[in-house]
Amino acid sequence: MPFARTAFWRPEDDDGSAMSRSFWRKLRRVAASIPFTEDLLAAYYCAFDRDTPLPVKATLVGALAYFVLPLDAIPDVLPVIGFTDDAAVLATAIRLVANHIRPAHREAARNALAKL
Repeated sequence: MPFARTAFWRPEDDDGSAMSRSFWRKLRRVAASIPFTEDLLAAYYCAFDRDTPLPVKATLVGALAYFVLPLDAIPDVLPVIGFTDDAAVLATAIRLVANHIRPAHREAARNALAKL
């Protein structure tokens, strides 16, 4: 993965946590049906970048956890509106930490999306 070759992310940094596995599993399943996939991936890469400050990581991991967890305000299985709450949480988190999501995170998101 191109992102893995950058200076701030290494494959050994991925601990294979349940959060990471759940994120990638759900993303593969729903990537085609949600319009904010690239932002979601950029947030993921920023959250797990070791140079990202801890409060920013906490904000992004919270938003990503809301995406992964099966219990939502609006269940994801509902057509059209199922991911609106996830998108709102993610959009709010990204606005709070937008200056920490770097072009490298966005580039990695585009590359990962191309592989999905």
